[in-house]
Order: sequence, then C-alpha cells, then structure tokens
Amino acid sequence: MVRGKLLRRRGWRAVLVAVTVLGLVVAGLSGVVVWQNSYAMNVQRMTIREGGHELRAVLTTPEGGARRHPLVVMVHGDGPTDATHEDGYQPIWEAFARAGYASLSWDKPGVAGAPGNWLHQSMDDRADEVAAAIAWARSRPDIDGERIGLWGASQAGWVMPKVAKRTGVAFVIAVATAVNWLQQGRYNLLAELRQEHASAAEVKERIAKSDRTRELLRRGASYEEYVRAMGDGDGMTADRWGFIGRNYTADATDDLLALRGVPVLLFLGGLDVNVDSADTETVYRRQLEPGGALTVRNYPDADHSMVKGELVRSGLRLALTAIFAPRSLFAPHYLADQENFLRGLRSRS
Repeated sequence: MVRGKLLRRRGWRAVLVAVTVLGLVVAGLSGVVVWQNSYAMNVQRMTIREGGHELRAVLTTPEGGARRHPLVVMVHGDGPTDATHEDGYQPIWEAFARAGYASLSWDKPGVAGAPGNWLHQSMDDRADEVAAAIAWARSRPDIDGERIGLWGASQAGWVMPKVAKRTGVAFVIAVATAVNWLQQGRYNLLAELRQEHASAAEVKERIAKSDRTRELLRRGASYEEYVRAMGDGDGMTADRWGFIGRNYTADATDDLLALRGVPVLLFLGGLDVNVDSADTETVYRRQLEPGGALTVRNYPDADHSMVKGELVRSGLRLALTAIFAPRSLFAPHYLADQENFLRGLRSRS
C-alpha cells in the first residue's frame, strides 16, 4: 500500500516535471519568436487623405537619430496585399531603417477594411495613388522630400516608371519586376508546366486555352462571354476579369526611360517562375545603362520573392523560418544589398 502511494507520488512528480519542462520549452520558443519578430524601428499606423485617395498606411522611421528622414515608398505586386504584406515587409523595413530611411506602405483598396477595390484599378490608377502618397509625404516635416524613392515588386514594374514620370523619384529598388504583361503570362505558364512535368498533350491544351483567353481580351469580351467560352470560368471572377482587361496591354519598356539616370537597384531570382529574369535584365540594361545608374543583383537560388530555394522546396521549413527566423527567409545578401545601396545614396547626397 505504501509502495503504491510512493509510486503514485513519483508518477505525479514525473508528470509535474514533464509539464514544467514543456512549459519552459514553450516559453523559450515564445521568447525566440518575440525576439525574432521584433524590429529596430518605430512604426505608426495612420490614414492618408491626399488627391482624392484615402490610404490606410504604415509609416516606419529609424530609432533616434535625424529629425528628417529620406523615404522609401512601397509599391505592391499583384494580389490583395495589406500594408505589411502579412509582416513580410518588416525585415526589409528594418534594413531601410538601419540605413537611416523611413518606409511608407498601405493596404491595397478593399484589403483589411480599406475603402475601394484594387481590382478596379489600372496601372495608371495605381501610379496616381503612389504619387498622392508621395505628395503627402513631402508635406511632412519629418520626411526629406528631395530624397523619396520607390521599392516595388513584380507588378510594380508597370507602376514605378509611371510614378517617376508624374512626380520624379530619387531612386528605385525593383524586385523581380515585369516588363510586358502578355509575355510574362506566357513565360509563367510554360515555367509552371515544366515544373509540373506536364505531358505534351497537356502543354498543348493549356497553351490553346491561354490563346483563347488572349483572343477574348483583344475582342473586349465580357465576363459572361469568357465563362461561356471556358465552360466554367476556371475560377476567374468578374472583378479579376475586369482587372486583366484593363491591364493586359501593360508594357514598361518605353516608360522605363523615365528612370534613365535615376539610381536603380534591380533584383532577379534564378528560380523565378513568375517573371522572366533574363528578359527583364535585358530590357532594363538596354533602357537604363546609358544613364549609368543601374545596378543588377542576380540570386541564382532565389524565387520570385527572393526567398531561398531550399525553403521554397520545403513548405515546413518555409513556415518554421517565417515564424522563428524571418530575416533568414531571403537569399544571402538581399537585405544587406538594399541597406548598402541606400547608404551609398546618402553618402553621395
């Protein structure tokens, strides 16, 4: 009887120890998560009302130091992106802050409760929106209005040169930016088919379907016509069809001339299946190198978002890295290259 009680006590003690150890492990991991997701910068949320636009924005500034900061304005890629890109921008903003730069970003219209609908925008509408944000920033005493530049990814390749035409910018950081909408779409289709090891028959079918879609766009077909032609609409919504119809002729080639002479840092990923990195580099070099201000960084083992290939190939590792070490998501030197680029601009001003 006594021995049974002792065993039970020891059992409870073992459980208590195990629970305590588990609690310490959880607390430790929680501490790591908090530490790894804490960034050396000040963050303010605000609403911008400028030029008929209302933008739900986030402004980050360096800790301490100067009273007036140069500014990086973020230009999102495709999709329903919020101001922080689900916190994915924060390691980038921190790199900017280390270089002494503030950052400005906002929820796309219709995202996170923001007014409007981003799918109703053309690339010109988006450029007007960015220009309005820059006008607002130039009115602030804590922003150096002469040193405002752009950071943009993917679809931003059609927006940033237009902004430069409208309002002028001090620099551009371009991440896997697209040049021609239709060429990008075909490149993406073929790259995904190769990735999926699609059969010759499937490749032929998918290309034919893409060609039918292009013909419908050229004819200005309605969404209802698209659905009838495709059978079930293939997941396309009316808003998305309208967005594509407004923008499918986008081509940045001529607009890029507005950036000639402006310091441009272009990032390209060797694993990018969304944008043809080789084509983008060729066009940027042809249009911008005569101005002598283009810098190109190629990361052979990075995807469209400059995320390391080893993480892209493992969903679990990608998720764990995003939680426990978000600064390590990106290709080596990606964050440092941006910081050094911006520091170089400050040293020349």
